Amino acid sequence: MAKTDRIMVTSVMDNERKCAIIGCGYVGATAAFSLMKSGLFTEIVLIDKDEKKAYGEAMDLMHAVPFNAPTEIYSGGYEDIGDADIIVIAAGANQRPGQTRLELVRTNVRITESIMAEVAKHNEHGIILMVSNPVDVLTYVAIKSSGIDPSRVIGSGTVLDTARLKALLGRHLGVDSRNVHSFILGEHGDSEIAVWSSANISGIDLLEFCGANCNDCALETLQGLHKQVTTSAYRIIEAKGVTNYAIAEAVCRICSAIIRDENAILPVSVLVDGHYGLNDICLGLPCVVGGKGVSRILDIPLDEQESTMLKRSAAALSQILVDIGYGNLILKN
Repeated sequence: MAKTDRIMVTSVMDNERKCAIIGCGYVGATAAFSLMKSGLFTEIVLIDKDEKKAYGEAMDLMHAVPFNAPTEIYSGGYEDIGDADIIVIAAGANQRPGQTRLELVRTNVRITESIMAEVAKHNEHGIILMVSNPVDVLTYVAIKSSGIDPSRVIGSGTVLDTARLKALLGRHLGVDSRNVHSFILGEHGDSEIAVWSSANISGIDLLEFCGANCNDCALETLQGLHKQVTTSAYRIIEAKGVTNYAIAEAVCRICSAIIRDENAILPVSVLVDGHYGLNDICLGLPCVVGGKGVSRILDIPLDEQESTMLKRSAAALSQILVDIGYGNLILKN
């Protein structure tokens, strides 16, 4: 709804927090729903080039507020983001069936550059959370095109991919997926890597747990599960046209870590400077995420093969950046 038409809902929360969501397609609208349900924010503003769409989504969400924590939800413009603690960017062209994430890059780079020019003008303190795909490339573009301090700009990275792997491992092993500890790192896309060398089930080495509790845990089986993670977005898009629920929950999880200053370890996409021998590239790595965004990047142990694959993933991303006029080429090992 227009700013002048907002329905004000008085909050009972002591700590006022505001989130702006730019892009009200399936992902942005579902993220807004998840964030409204979470109670993390007392104010959520929806922004979209289609103002009527943003108005309708805001009105629909506002009608759900009586079932949830008090939240002021409305549609608006860039002038409304100045006091936002977190700005979620979910705008971009939709991924079509059969289309890779990286094929979206040129169109979405132009959209990101336009959005970040407005964000840089209107907000000087908030954390920008990039969700649009290809997220690692667009996180880099957001930083370089806007001049905003890289500490304020993070991407959703491989948080969703890691959740997918945990879900599949948990189902395969017959355990609660929340007790599965593993990471997908690198690109959010085709070159991502599964870190098997440090994966564990509540502290028990994954392969040891598999040997004692599962009749089908050969390396080929685990690699098959990883393949399912890598191709899951394509399969979901082929089946229903879009992925939205799980990524919305990933957005909510990252926002929770920031707003609650959790210092949670999440594989978000950040500008890398020296970690794993990589520089001037954004990709998903384990990071400590808290009130100021990313405070540390963790160099968790990788075996030789994983290290090589991570560098190849970075090289694939850097090639895209070179093709669009950003960054320097990282050579594959």
